Amino acid sequence: MVANKYEAMMVFSVTGGEEAVKALTEKFTALIASNGTLENVDEWGKRKLAYLINDEAEGYYVLANFESDANFPAEFERVAKITDGVLRTMIIRK
Repeated sequence: MVANKYEAMMVFSVTGGEEAVKALTEKFTALIASNGTLENVDEWGKRKLAYLINDEAEGYYVLANFESDANFPAEFERVAKITDGVLRTMIIRK
């Protein structure tokens, strides 16, 4: 298994409150940790979006750096797309 380094940016909806944001952050960091090595998580907090996403003007930003095999980012994107409260995600390979 060849491990690659990745960076995942996640933007969560703030309409559910702080508890919902915290739950989503924990869910995705646990998903990363179970499928690879989580290096660090940087919570940027609530910020104004450049444009409306699903009629929302603000989002909660979380940046996670991790190392995993090449198949995991596709699974991460799949889970993010079917999870309520996730506005956007982006994974890049470093």
